[in-house]
Amino acid sequence: MKNIIEVEHLRKRYGHTVAVEDISFQVSEGEIFGLLGPNGAGKTTTVECLQGLRRPDAGRLRVLGLDPQSDGLELRRQIGSQLQDSALPDRMRVWEALDLFSSFTPNSSDWRVIMEQWGLTEKHNSSFSRLSGGQRQRLFVALALVNNPKVVFLDEPTLGLDPVSRREFWSLLSDLKADQGVTVFVCTPYMDEAERCHRVGLLYQGSLIACDTPAALRRQVP
Repeated sequence: MKNIIEVEHLRKRYGHTVAVEDISFQVSEGEIFGLLGPNGAGKTTTVECLQGLRRPDAGRLRVLGLDPQSDGLELRRQIGSQLQDSALPDRMRVWEALDLFSSFTPNSSDWRVIMEQWGLTEKHNSSFSRLSGGQRQRLFVALALVNNPKVVFLDEPTLGLDPVSRREFWSLLSDLKADQGVTVFVCTPYMDEAERCHRVGLLYQGSLIACDTPAALRRQVP
């Protein structure tokens, strides 16, 4: 199985603060890969570098064979992204957001189908300001999928959700991978969510201290 994401010796600092220090890993095609770590571990910096949103200080990055810096425009046509600080205008309705985002890509998926898959049909005419936290998160993922991406990046997509909403979210995410074969890269601070991934990278204070299947990682813990 070929590698869709390749990270070699990634480094990134903000002034004297080390965000990511010399990390390397790969993600295979069709995999759900989790980057697990507490706040400040470097998860968001890593995922932003992979999308070309931040320039690394050192290292070689490839996503779908593309360099996120020099091939950023082409890369963003082939990936979907839900950022930690995503937001929409308060008055924008669910269907308007999906229709707008789908218009950016000629070969976009049918946003009505995605809206139904992610449980938003009943809220199609609701404004963003009237959505619950869980509904907003589902909308952001739906928006990340309208361009029919090969890779989806999700940065702590269940942050602030209650346990029931988190389980529902991951059930939908598993269905997405099974039905469409999309490669999913998800950042999470929750160990129970990491258990749902095929492989997990454990990030702590900017260093990748382990990368393996959840079962193998459990065996390494005394």
